[in-house]
Amino acid sequence: MISANLSAIFYLVSGVLFILALRGLSSPETSRQGNLFGILGMIIAITVTFLSIGNFSTGFIFVLIFVLVGGSIGAFIAYRIPMTAMPELVAGFHSLVGLAAVFVAISAFLNPQAFNLGTPGNIKLGSLIEMSIGAAVGAITFSGSVIAFFKLQGIMSGSPIIFKGQHPLNAIILISIVVLIYLLCSTQSSNLFWILLACSFLIGFLLIIPIGGADMPVVISMLNSYSGWAAAGIGFTLENTALIITGALVGSSGAILSYIMCKGMNRSFFNVILGGFGATEDAKDNSTKEQRPVKSGNADDAAFLMKNASSVIIVPGYGMAVAQAQHALREMVDTLKKNDIKVSYAIHPVAGRMPGHMNVLLAEANVPYDEVFELEEINNDFANADVAFVIGANDVTNPVAKTDPQSPIFGMPILDVEKCKSVLFVKRSLSPGYAGIDNDLFYKENTLMLFADAKKMTEDITKNLQI
Repeated sequence: MISANLSAIFYLVSGVLFILALRGLSSPETSRQGNLFGILGMIIAITVTFLSIGNFSTGFIFVLIFVLVGGSIGAFIAYRIPMTAMPELVAGFHSLVGLAAVFVAISAFLNPQAFNLGTPGNIKLGSLIEMSIGAAVGAITFSGSVIAFFKLQGIMSGSPIIFKGQHPLNAIILISIVVLIYLLCSTQSSNLFWILLACSFLIGFLLIIPIGGADMPVVISMLNSYSGWAAAGIGFTLENTALIITGALVGSSGAILSYIMCKGMNRSFFNVILGGFGATEDAKDNSTKEQRPVKSGNADDAAFLMKNASSVIIVPGYGMAVAQAQHALREMVDTLKKNDIKVSYAIHPVAGRMPGHMNVLLAEANVPYDEVFELEEINNDFANADVAFVIGANDVTNPVAKTDPQSPIFGMPILDVEKCKSVLFVKRSLSPGYAGIDNDLFYKENTLMLFADAKKMTEDITKNLQI
């Protein structure tokens, strides 16, 4: 068995490694190194936890069994999961973190002696506060993440689900949670504890259902923050330094990421937290929209325009991820470069369905980092570019975000691809994006629609460029 002082030192080391991991993940160039730091930190934390278990004949064996089972399931899922399903996988993992926090809180409340917190009905006040907050945030994280998973997986509609009196109801439930925590700490009633959990599960559900699909990347980062704070709260209950440090890091980094994304999308950070993000009662029904004429072309047309261009900007989106077209895109870009055509990539902060989704896909295809630019870095370049090649990006290129106050994405900064001389838009059909609204870019005079699978179309364009 390892001593308490030595455990604290190793937990501190793992905490430092987690900090270095976050620092590494802040840049594509150092992300692999960051992942290695995170893996090493987690190995140390798990090993120290094992060695801290006093009874090796029972507790250690049970923990080892559960770690092996859980680790095997996680490894299998990670190996099999496609990049297109990564957002819902992340949402699913967040729900498990929240549920774990709830289970630990339940265990600590029902059997406080095992955690050195006192006895039933006489739990230490500080521990009870930490336990209550951790359980509430964990329950909110769990139910909110489940709804996010359902929306991303298509099990339920990605459109905002709103009803009259929704915000007052949310406010009443949130106030009730605060009151319940106070009463629970005063009376230590088991009934109040279960009511607290029920209210927390309910508000998590209600906070996420009014959030539209286009805003789901921000929701994922927000739930990531919630899961971190839930873990930190339970870390105080367990007096586990590693859990406190890790939870605080995840919670704060998730909150900062949510704030940065909200700022980049011209949204209110508090609306995200309060569950009003992206909801609008006046959203237009696109099912009855008038069909407008579009110009469509083929791979030969697209290759002709690119051959005669001096600069091309690539705009990747979720459609590229679905078709797994990143490698074909890289091959097409290499062909363009051989013809002395300048090529760059434009990434919107919420392209795809989770933060950094497109960056990971492009890195997988070994796209040079210095060719990839964020919205604020490249948006002014569209007006001077000859061709914009949009491959599956929909809502993030929709001009309606600047013109229609009733649109769910109104006010969100978009990539100004419409300002290019020519826009090549690769898409299977004219169906709306994840926000459920029609894209005005389809009908612009300078837009040529390329109706096809993104990978197949890109490969065909490359063949025509090589002729």
